[in-house]
Amino acid sequence: MGWMIDSVGRLIARLQKQANRGEPLPPNDSTALRDTLRPGDVLLVEGKGRISSGIKYLTQSAWSHSALYVGPIAGSATDGEPHVLIEANIDEGVVSAPLSKYLHCQTRICRPVGLSGADCEKVCRYASERIGLGYDFKNVIDLMRHLFPWPMAQRCRRRTIALGSGDASRIIYSSLIAQAFEAVRYPILPTITHIDSQTARREIAEPRHSSLYAPRDFDISPYFMVVKPTLARGFKYKDMHWTARGRTPQRTLAPEMERRDRASGMRPHFPLDL
Repeated sequence: MGWMIDSVGRLIARLQKQANRGEPLPPNDSTALRDTLRPGDVLLVEGKGRISSGIKYLTQSAWSHSALYVGPIAGSATDGEPHVLIEANIDEGVVSAPLSKYLHCQTRICRPVGLSGADCEKVCRYASERIGLGYDFKNVIDLMRHLFPWPMAQRCRRRTIALGSGDASRIIYSSLIAQAFEAVRYPILPTITHIDSQTARREIAEPRHSSLYAPRDFDISPYFMVVKPTLARGFKYKDMHWTARGRTPQRTLAPEMERRDRASGMRPHFPLDL
């Protein structure tokens, strides 16, 4: 039965198209992302493929993929660029990757607050030691069952994501990162139980199963901080160049304005009164 699940899963995975590359981000934006990321950061990615769309539908989120930033990995490089990310991919399993792989995508940095240096090292080492593990293709089948556009209760979506083979040698997309943080008892979205006693009220955290985690959970977790490269580098709104009301920007100013607009997350070249 296992070989059949793998075969069907691989067949479905072929439906996953490469993300639409579009125009590359300006050099300053890529530099900002590189300068802002730290080991232990979770990089969320908005994919454009069919499987990515299914994940976003199931989780009701813009984020379909997650990768753990661990810093340069010795002996791993692509065209001279060191691999700094560890991720679980449908077609490759657990692999390392260079940051340039996602510079063309919309991304978000989620940083664990207060994570000690020793625990950060353990998190990164945990993920690094699992490079080479396979992907849980049964999860792909469970996901594809719900790509049809009929309404579905949130609890059913969450239950679907929690399925999978249960094989310890196989990883489901965000489970790898969840397991890495669980190894040092760092919370993501634990179940909190309130216990009242005669002396005090305590909160007991119960970890959720790693297969229950999706990329969006790092975004909404109260224990992870969203870090925006533009703000981290010292954003000053007075330095922005704006077009005059009702005027079309001159093409000679377009490259510089486009760079600033992209960096600030705004739609470029629109009059203020639109």
